[in-house]
Formats: sequence, structure tokens, C-alpha cells
Amino acid sequence: MSMLENDLGEIKNSLGEHGKQISGRNFLVTGGAGFIGSWFCDTIVSMGGTVVCVDNLSAGSEKNIAHLLKAANFKFVKAGVEEFETGEKFDYIVHMASIASPPLYQKFPVETLDSGVLGTKRMLEIARKQKVKGFLLTSTSEVYGNPPNEMIPTPENYYGYVNSYGPRSMYDESKRCAEAYCYSYWKQHNVPVRIARIFNTYGPRLDTKNPSGYGRALIKFAYLAVNNKSISMYGDGSQTRSFCYITDQIAGLLKLLLLPNIDGEVVNIGSEEEISIGDLIKTILKLTGSSSKLINTKPAYDIRDDPLRRKPDLSKAKKMLGWGAKTSLEHGLSKTISWIKESG
Repeated sequence: MSMLENDLGEIKNSLGEHGKQISGRNFLVTGGAGFIGSWFCDTIVSMGGTVVCVDNLSAGSEKNIAHLLKAANFKFVKAGVEEFETGEKFDYIVHMASIASPPLYQKFPVETLDSGVLGTKRMLEIARKQKVKGFLLTSTSEVYGNPPNEMIPTPENYYGYVNSYGPRSMYDESKRCAEAYCYSYWKQHNVPVRIARIFNTYGPRLDTKNPSGYGRALIKFAYLAVNNKSISMYGDGSQTRSFCYITDQIAGLLKLLLLPNIDGEVVNIGSEEEISIGDLIKTILKLTGSSSKLINTKPAYDIRDDPLRRKPDLSKAKKMLGWGAKTSLEHGLSKTISWIKESG
């Protein structure tokens, strides 16, 4: 059994009784060819659900879903979510479409805003008209902006310290507006919305072919270390992140979508294991036995407003969903490194 098959098995085991709600149900998944989206599609298809995956491939990749294209219960539609139309009936809508990488959303700021704002409204309209059983928006920890140390770990009731006019605003504010749309459709039209504020997620399928362009620190460092290439670090490496392995992330998202009687809730989904970027690099170098050299370079994109710390308060997820990240960073990194080596 492959590593990815084992990981899918872990997700299914984590869902327990909630998994029974998937079989025979129809899911619309936007951004389904992305990293997290493709894992979500994989899980639904493997558990007997039917998926219509919508993605314009601006940030996702068809290679992430190539193995699903021949499945009878999977359909791929190449389209932007702000323009997508359908005559199909869905039980659940999962709105993941977004450009989440700083170099990409700074290159395509208008497209980022359109998918987050116009795309969210379009998906909510479909949900309203079809009276779906559940609507999940994958929002982001970036709605918190740059919180002070006294708000670390960060709870869902922190309103955020966010710049609406800057190099990250197209992503941050599109997600904040998307959340406001969800709240409004829930209050005005009784759409059964749930919002996940996702913290950094990693694992197999993160883009390794162009890791520096994709702008994801962990996969970039791991890829370079495996190949004994110099590793570039921006600043002194003291900024922190909390990295959640993909199996934990998908299990948390599905529990949030499927659990009854929690409409309108906003829940952090991430790992409590906070680590500095400098220590992350050291850990990766240790696990790979790499001879890579560490160098300080100037970033290729604008890092103003880059948050100094990220760590979620998971009290609500634990109490409401019975969920918490189980995979340690070292174990998840080891699996990700093995996948990089196997995929070449």
C-alpha cells in the first residue's frame, strides 16, 4: 500500500461515524485541483461520494487529480468559480477556490479578489437555491493579520489586525469578505454555512517542481534539502508558523462540514505545534541529512505585513468537533520528505 493510500486510510479512521454521511452524497468542490482540494476530493471519492471538481488551474494542477479522472463518481470542470454555472444538484458545497501563495496572489491580485468575493457569492447562491445540507468555506488564519503576542495562540473571537491597502490585502480581505458573505447568507437565507480558518498545511502534492515560485516555505526547504541545494531564508528566521499535516487538516474540515447543528460556526483548523522558520530549516536538514547551505537572500515578492507569529487556539475545535492535530511535525516532515524522494 502506498503512502498516499495509508494517509487516506488515516483520514477515514479519524472520521468515524461521520464518514457514513459521505457515501451516495453529491459534493461540489471548488479549487479541487489544488493541494488541499485534491486531498478532499480523494477522500470523498474513496468513501463513495460523488464529486464535481471546479478549478481554473490558476493555482491548482490537473496532475493532482489525474488519478481521479477515470472514476465514475468524479467529474472535473475547468472554470473560474465567479463564472461557474450548473444544473446539477448537490448535497454539500465546499468552497476552496483561492490563490493562497503570496507570489501568485501578488501577481494576480484582481483574480484573487474575484474568486474570494464574487466566487463566494456565486457558490452561496447555488447553496441557497438548492437548499444544500452544508456549505463549507475554507478561510484562513490570515484574517487575523498580525496579532499581538497576547493573542497567541489566536482564538476565533479575535477580530484581526489587518492592512486593507497593501501587498497582502487582495488575499486577506477577499477571505474576510467571503466570511461576511457567509454570515449574511446564513442570517438572511438560512444557508447552513460553516467556516474553517486554516493554518499552514503541508504534505504530499505541494508543488515541488517550482517551490520558490509557489512561495510555500516548508515544501521549498524540504525540496532543496533533499537535493542538497542552497536554502534561502528571508530575515533572521525568527518568524513562526504552525504546520498541520494534510491528513489532520482533511479530517478536521470534514468533521466541520458534516457535524449536525453547528451552522454559522467559525473554527480554527491547524496544529498547535509552533516553530520558528529557522528551527524548521534545522529540523529539515537533520531529517534529510542534507549538505545544503543556508543563505540569506532578498525575497522575490513583497513581504510587508508578513505575520510574525502563527499559532491557533484549538479549544473550540476540540470541544465542538472532538478534533485536534495528531501528526507531529517531525513525523509529517518525514513522510513529506519520503514523498519528495519518491516523486523525484
